[in-house]
Amino acid sequence: MASAPPQQPTLTIEQTRVVLSEVIQAFAVPENAARMEEAKESACNDMGKMLQLVLPVATQIQQEVIKAYGFNNEGEGVLKFARLVKMYENQDPEIAAMSAKLKSLLLPPLSTPPIGGSVAAS
Repeated sequence: MASAPPQQPTLTIEQTRVVLSEVIQAFAVPENAARMEEAKESACNDMGKMLQLVLPVATQIQQEVIKAYGFNNEGEGVLKFARLVKMYENQDPEIAAMSAKLKSLLLPPLSTPPIGGSVAAS
């Protein structure tokens, strides 16, 4: 007999703010920051390598926080949490700001070459 699927956690906007704040703080823990920095350096801003090296480390860091709130301890839990955050981004500017901060921790800065050559000094 198959067991019932696990209940998907539901968080209020306030709870989502707390969890998102804890996730961001987890990336600032020296051990986690070092792991992320090492993965980013190994990836050399190559998006393919970022997915292979940085994403798994980031997922592990997030899992450690969100499992306490009922999300499963696999990649699926992180995806469900990300969907929940995305749902609340349009409703809550604080969640939107924290989500943008989290994305900036995960993705390399996008640099575009200057148009027209060199930048004039002022």
